[in-house]
Amino acid sequence: MPKLYLCSLGCNKNLVDSEIMLGRLQNYEVVNSPDDADVMIVNTCGFIASAKEESIKTILELANYKKENSVLVVTGCLMQRYKDELMRELPEVDIFSGVGDYDKIDEMILKKQNLFSPKTYLQKNEKRVITGSNYHAYIKISEGCNQKCSFCAIPTFKGKLKSRDLKDIVKEVKSLVKQGFYDFSFISQDSSSYLRDLGIKDGLISLINEIEKIDGVKFARILYLYPATTSTNLIQKIIDSKVFLNYFDMPLQHISQKMLKLMKRPNGNEFKLLEMMRKAPNSFLRSGFIVGHPGESQEDFDELCNFLKEFSFDRVSVFAYSKEEDTASFEMEQIPSKVVTKRLNLIEKITLNSLKNSLEKEVGKTIFCEINGISSEGEMFYGTKNVIWDKDIDGEILINDSEVKNLEIGKVYKCLITSIAGDKLVGEIIA
Repeated sequence: MPKLYLCSLGCNKNLVDSEIMLGRLQNYEVVNSPDDADVMIVNTCGFIASAKEESIKTILELANYKKENSVLVVTGCLMQRYKDELMRELPEVDIFSGVGDYDKIDEMILKKQNLFSPKTYLQKNEKRVITGSNYHAYIKISEGCNQKCSFCAIPTFKGKLKSRDLKDIVKEVKSLVKQGFYDFSFISQDSSSYLRDLGIKDGLISLINEIEKIDGVKFARILYLYPATTSTNLIQKIIDSKVFLNYFDMPLQHISQKMLKLMKRPNGNEFKLLEMMRKAPNSFLRSGFIVGHPGESQEDFDELCNFLKEFSFDRVSVFAYSKEEDTASFEMEQIPSKVVTKRLNLIEKITLNSLKNSLEKEVGKTIFCEINGISSEGEMFYGTKNVIWDKDIDGEILINDSEVKNLEIGKVYKCLITSIAGDKLVGEIIA
């Protein structure tokens, strides 16, 4: 059996595309190292400068593992965005493809053929090989984006919003439940705009209604809510749901009204939404912000810092602005990199304190957790997550004691949070 090594870079939306490719390549033995792989695939990220650099570095590293008759395939966002340039500059690569042909990866390898379909691939009910978990799966609900954020190039290579058929999503979730999966994160570039391309507002409410009907779905959450397309009706629907957890992931990008206008992010009801989400029982709030976007004054930055000190997010991601071609902010007067770095360092201290406060609130609580396997700290601990958390981005609970013998990966247990170790919670399984 030929051997396959696949490296999926970037976001979990990319991961879903990689899992679809694995589903098409089940006649290969998947290996964890490129040492003796017959086929190597890199699913690239092309979002910001650091992600582009990581993608190029990975491609060149894998090229060193090529042997006679082996094949190196490069696909994904970076390839779609810089097709001509990369095909010219990377002679080491055998097959190139963009974001339109993940379901044809087997044909490409068989024919050693480059493919760049004009349209972004919109997942149908293809078979996927879920990686990294035996209980949790990401479900992609749409592709592309209709927003015009000044800093983001995604619509230029992913295109306009295209929503998956709701029946197709339901069919996929039902299929995964039959395979033993019970925890789902619903993702896209702009989840709160789901079905708006078909003239339906609050399409997520329809999705929630249908997912709630599926026996076997224990936990669900929605990632990437956009403030301008998120309604109070949607938030209330999530709060009232017995399946969808009170997990609210809304990247705000800034809080200064001047900056939000410069960033081309329509706003107005974010404070009302935040208040509603925070008051929800057992709620978990995550957001993201950009520091150093052109036009950000010291006053704008101070306003953002003060907001983050005052509002209690559970998790915050902060990014330095990245100057990207084909974006509205590319031609704006840029803030010196030294200033951006200084601001980033300052705001990261605030977000670390926010994380510490969030973790401290958990000590002494009894929660439900899911066992992921051996912890990131080694074999002395099991690694688990609170059921409300997303699987990959919200942290890890270290289990150092258990009243239950023979803990099983993928099962739900009752856990007493006993302490904090660095940026992680420590707990004991009690039932």
